Amino acid sequence: MQKITLFVSILFLAFSCGVKTTQSLLSDGNYDGAIDRAVEALKTKKDSKGKQDYVYLLEEAFAKAKDRDLRSLELMEKEKNPANLERIYNTYVQLENRQEKIRPLLPLQLLKQGKNAQFPFDNYTDKIISSKNALSKYLYDNAGVLLKSTNKLDSRKAYDDLAYIESINPNYKNAKKLMDDALFKGTDFVNVYATNETEMIIPKQLQNDLLDFSTYGLNDKWTVYHSIKQKNVKYDYGLILNFREIYISPEQIKEKEFIKEKQIKYGVKTLFDSRGNPVKDSLGRPVKVDNFKTIKINIYEYRQYKACQITAKVDYLDLKTNQLLQSFPVASEFVFENVYSTYRGDRNASDESYLDYFNKRAVPFPNNEQMVFDTGEDLKAKLKDIIVRNRFR
Repeated sequence: MQKITLFVSILFLAFSCGVKTTQSLLSDGNYDGAIDRAVEALKTKKDSKGKQDYVYLLEEAFAKAKDRDLRSLELMEKEKNPANLERIYNTYVQLENRQEKIRPLLPLQLLKQGKNAQFPFDNYTDKIISSKNALSKYLYDNAGVLLKSTNKLDSRKAYDDLAYIESINPNYKNAKKLMDDALFKGTDFVNVYATNETEMIIPKQLQNDLLDFSTYGLNDKWTVYHSIKQKNVKYDYGLILNFREIYISPEQIKEKEFIKEKQIKYGVKTLFDSRGNPVKDSLGRPVKVDNFKTIKINIYEYRQYKACQITAKVDYLDLKTNQLLQSFPVASEFVFENVYSTYRGDRNASDESYLDYFNKRAVPFPNNEQMVFDTGEDLKAKLKDIIVRNRFR
């Protein structure tokens, strides 16, 4: 019985809080927020006595929201300011959507009055179409003006306006084609190339790999990188990877010898006392203990080593003014290392973690070109990081 009472109390509190929240939204002028709360509550058991407060609140919120929207529309339409066209269109859409939100719940009864709550609906179809067409024409004409500008940001604004037209009024005139034009005109094209100030030849494969920006995933809607100049493209910026220095160390083999010793169990032996007599247990039997012996290994370790360091800088150029915008230093290193060992003695004396080195052998050193190419993998990651953190706009 106590559990049932507690459950009923919880339901009552939840209902009370829901009604109070809806009332608060209504009092604050957030009519659509109040409508959403009431509609959600009335989706189940809408005709029950416990849902009557929501019906009254929904009726009041709908009337006030509609009144406010119609008064706002009257003012905007009298002003005849084209800047209001989008708001006019959205307000008519809002009036229609609000009705469609409530329509599935109708009729809603007012039990005390013995009648249905009043929700005077209107047909806004013609107003939505006319305001949508007026807005589309305004944005279309404005996009045409913007596309005549040489400012790329104007072309981007034109693109956004045309995209909005397509979202509300698909296939309006030639808006799709103009969108393509706006996208091209608003795009920053970046020419990417490398220069070499070192005394070494940079492997062609490395240059191609570093400048293949399709693998970087850096192109976005308004920035496109080209490592090979294309016809009919006027480039806005240059991104130069300037190799300043390449250092490759000599091939080195370092040798090291060290000794390891270890005690291992080697059977058992009789325990003797200080006088040399065998120690016996309580039954008179000789006591046996573990017998240990020391094993030893001489390890000869060989470490092959070769390193490559590349220092470079990344320059950002404004190709319209031929001015240097920014410059970033970048350095990368790749180390080739191979360790192998031989031994004399008992390999069991070696640490277990070291045993793999006995199975390895000397390998050919990578040539200088391969070293430079391997260093380029790290350089590529650092180059991408610089570009991600330092966009042209």
